Amino acid sequence: MSMILIADSGGTKTDWTLLFSPYPTRWDVVSTFQTQGINPIHQAPDVIRQILGQEMMQQLSSFSRVSMINAGALELPSLSQVEVFFYGSGCTPVQAPVMKQLLSQFFQAEKISVKSDLMAAARALCQHEPGIACILGTGANSCLYDGNDIVQNTPALGYILGDEGSGAVLGRLFMNAIFKNPAFADVRDGYLAETKLTQADIINRVYRESLANRFLASTSLYIYEHLDNPLLRDLVVENFRRFFRVNIVPYQRQDLPVHFVGSMAYQYLELLTQAAGQEGFHIGQVIKSPMEGLIKYHSV
Repeated sequence: MSMILIADSGGTKTDWTLLFSPYPTRWDVVSTFQTQGINPIHQAPDVIRQILGQEMMQQLSSFSRVSMINAGALELPSLSQVEVFFYGSGCTPVQAPVMKQLLSQFFQAEKISVKSDLMAAARALCQHEPGIACILGTGANSCLYDGNDIVQNTPALGYILGDEGSGAVLGRLFMNAIFKNPAFADVRDGYLAETKLTQADIINRVYRESLANRFLASTSLYIYEHLDNPLLRDLVVENFRRFFRVNIVPYQRQDLPVHFVGSMAYQYLELLTQAAGQEGFHIGQVIKSPMEGLIKYHSV
């Protein structure tokens, strides 16, 4: 008997899935749960340790005997024996050892693997096949994956210098258009009336308050609800087209499918497909979350 714990962590939340194998050819999902988001770049070790100890371990230790009987076991193997695969934003080559050290306070170090959220996307989307794997949510990233490793990555650079295609950049383009382009006057008036915001409020949210990227990305909800306006459709398509031009073209692999994970890709699939075709690429898988693909990757 063996168990695998998979974590997919972002800035807001971490999704956890515990897999149990009563025998080698079968893996069952014992439980899924969530904790706060974990990012070793933005959070101090004590904060992460508290999340792991008070949120993760509490839920991991609370599974009922009935759930395990249904999974084919009368007793849980020792939690220290669980094999852990932690994927997260902020888990860079520099920060991954820090995250592994924190996890090793709860699990055996030799059974812990810490990888980036981009590797989570690559494994979930491509499994063991070559492909181009992309993240399109509040932020954006991409990589060329050879079936085992990430072999090339166009730097994302964040929503100020990069992140083309993301929700944050779409929000930035939207704000620029409604206040500078006279053609967007009606869109501006409708947006400000619906959100009860003023230009001064928006400037304050972007330049003086924290998490400006999330605020900008939140405009995607308004844009999606008003896609009958061709100006907004064009804004979304151009955001995606620029993503392909500056992030995907450098891989020089137009023969490979381009796969996506994330809310922007999932929500705007029709317009993403249109943009891909205009730039000479074809879309592969598009999923909202990588967890289902990660379960498949680790249970074969």
